[in-house]
Amino acid sequence: MGLTVGEVASLASVSVRTLHHYDDIGLLSPSERSENGYRHYGDDDLATLQQVLFFRELGFGLGDIARIMHDPSFDRLEALRMQRRMLKDKSAQLGHMIEAVETALDATEGGVTVDAKDMFEAFGDFDPKEYEKEVEEKWGGTEAYVESARRTKRYTKEDWAEIKAETEAVNTAMAALMDEGVPSDDPRAMDLAEEHRLQIDRRFYPCSQEMHVGLGQMYVTDPRFMQNYENVRTGLAQYLYDAIKANAARAK
Repeated sequence: MGLTVGEVASLASVSVRTLHHYDDIGLLSPSERSENGYRHYGDDDLATLQQVLFFRELGFGLGDIARIMHDPSFDRLEALRMQRRMLKDKSAQLGHMIEAVETALDATEGGVTVDAKDMFEAFGDFDPKEYEKEVEEKWGGTEAYVESARRTKRYTKEDWAEIKAETEAVNTAMAALMDEGVPSDDPRAMDLAEEHRLQIDRRFYPCSQEMHVGLGQMYVTDPRFMQNYENVRTGLAQYLYDAIKANAARAK
């Protein structure tokens, strides 16, 4: 008899609910079941789960993983070699980021002003300066704009790197809930929406629930902002907006 779902969850550091979801969508179905219907996972099942988790770590969605692993030409050995290459590339990218943070630390501790170009380098393809004129035209006279300008003026490259990491963490966690089929009004999704609001409140300007809903609406109506979330996971912009609305309703 193989491992129980609880034992596998503990071994792989995933939730029982996640394993149930993988079974429901046909991504990982246990090869054995007891007479009373309990799932039992064998060695081949564990190898499949390892593959799924490797792909997830590399940013693949569950739909893409299923498509890859269900392909008749799928070769586990070749997949492992590909994953090794991708993880090495990811490791190299993280190494460059660490070097950039070290440089920012040295500059900050030494009282050196960070170059304006370097300040936004951590955003990658997304350049906030593209929106400066439009933002000033729309909100230049508001308290939020004044406060955001005051705070961001003194941010270092390290600060922007931290903000980027915080944003990516929320987006990744929200996308994971989507992949698990968690409704946008589930407490976990609403908690992440609240974390999203609090980051804005902490990093840029006081952000009320009402203001947060307005921002969420912009995420699904402005193609440029929407694309930032769609690049993470298709449908994420709408899912986040729905979670934001649910969180705002919960706060009333």
